[in-house]
Amino acid sequence: MPGMLEIKSLNIIQFESLFSSEVACYKYISEQKWSQGFVCRKCGHTNFCKGKTPFSRRCTKCKSEESATANTIFHRCHIDITEAFRMVYMVCHDPEISSYELSRQLEKRQMTCWKLKSKLMECIEKKGEIDLLYKE
Repeated sequence: MPGMLEIKSLNIIQFESLFSSEVACYKYISEQKWSQGFVCRKCGHTNFCKGKTPFSRRCTKCKSEESATANTIFHRCHIDITEAFRMVYMVCHDPEISSYELSRQLEKRQMTCWKLKSKLMECIEKKGEIDLLYKE
């Protein structure tokens, strides 16, 4: 799987083939999020087991569970993860794209598109690029 910088260099066909399923998207997020290893946000423990949902992790000490999307740009995102990834790709390639155009192309409510695009633009302003692990 490519890193975030390589995603920007993908064409739409390559992007669609890599991120066409929810499993592929969640796998990518979890690999990026825990690339340095799991550390429980509640107690700091580093051992974990599988959580209840795919790609989530559960601390073996305090039993706290964390999803792959928690504390990322996708936290509390109310659209399918594949559509959210597509929106990230579109904004990454054209930061000037309007939320109205995103709404039209993705067939989602304009306000939904505006909320995720706002998170992405804030990330670009603060970090200079889109970071999927960015937490506002």
